[in-house]
Amino acid sequence: MASRYAGSYFLHRMCNGWVIKMATPHHSRRGSMAYYPRVRAKRIQGDIRSWPEIEGQTKVQAFAGYKVGMTHIQMVDYRKNSVTAGQVIMAPVTVVEVPPLTVMSIRYYARGDNGLEVISEEWAENIDKDVLRRINKINRHKKGIEVKDVDDVRLMVHTNPQLVSGVPSKTPEIFEIRIGGSTIENRIKYAKERLGSNISFSDFSKPGNFVDVIAVTKGKGFQGVVKRFGVKLLPRKNRKHRRMIGTLGPWHPDWVRNTVPQAGQVGFHQRTIHNIRIIKFDTKDHVDDINVKGGFLNYGIVRNDYVLLFGSVPGPAKRLIKMRDPARQTRPAVESIEVTYASRESKQGD
Repeated sequence: MASRYAGSYFLHRMCNGWVIKMATPHHSRRGSMAYYPRVRAKRIQGDIRSWPEIEGQTKVQAFAGYKVGMTHIQMVDYRKNSVTAGQVIMAPVTVVEVPPLTVMSIRYYARGDNGLEVISEEWAENIDKDVLRRINKINRHKKGIEVKDVDDVRLMVHTNPQLVSGVPSKTPEIFEIRIGGSTIENRIKYAKERLGSNISFSDFSKPGNFVDVIAVTKGKGFQGVVKRFGVKLLPRKNRKHRRMIGTLGPWHPDWVRNTVPQAGQVGFHQRTIHNIRIIKFDTKDHVDDINVKGGFLNYGIVRNDYVLLFGSVPGPAKRLIKMRDPARQTRPAVESIEVTYASRESKQGD
């Protein structure tokens, strides 16, 4: 007997008559709720909101660089369980220019009722004049502290965009970097030794290690539900529109819930990509090994230290991305990765 009800209702024969039963859904929801709210990021640079605990020697736990673009390389497959282990394979990489960061102050933290609180700051004697484009006043008043009162030590650093030809801005970005490893006494000593000087990427990590990349994705503006959530197009004969949702939800509750796909902002969200492998790090003396013919699209040429990260990372060219010690590492690091070739062909197209 054919169903007298439209849609996904079916009639099932029961001993006491016909009973209506809902059909089983055929797909999961469109768009993960894990990324709500999908709003624009507060700042154009990503914020590092948590720091993993590390063991071993004292070092900085993060670094920052400017995304240049992508290319491809040939390297010896370092994965022991891979079917191509020990063979030369092709791999996509992202080029990130990592000029040195300047340490402008030290921040000492102690645990309070509301978590970590700043109890003292120590500023460098000579501050770059471009820093005053970001902050109006520097408070050099130093409070006396005791090592036993300190629970965490962090460096306030600023970037040096004037060294990067691909970035037009000369205003530095200011952010914190945590010092990890060893004891609090060694962290304080490490911080004071580097106050007012520059730190390089080699102080943070090396090829073969993993990093977490934190950045703001490429902005795409206000978009509809098809692009934003991947909703299927309605049938061709649908009334009015095809690129719309079929329903705003049930009658009760009698309001539109936040789980219903609707149009809104796409892109320019802060995202964290875990466990990105560092393929190669090299100094500014060897930038000719990576610069492509005609320069990288929308960026130009690399003039400073650079790092190659496996695969892609969030954001467009020129965007500042931050790299942090991995918080969820499951695979071991490798001692070294042999890169046999890096493509320097033009990315400008035909």
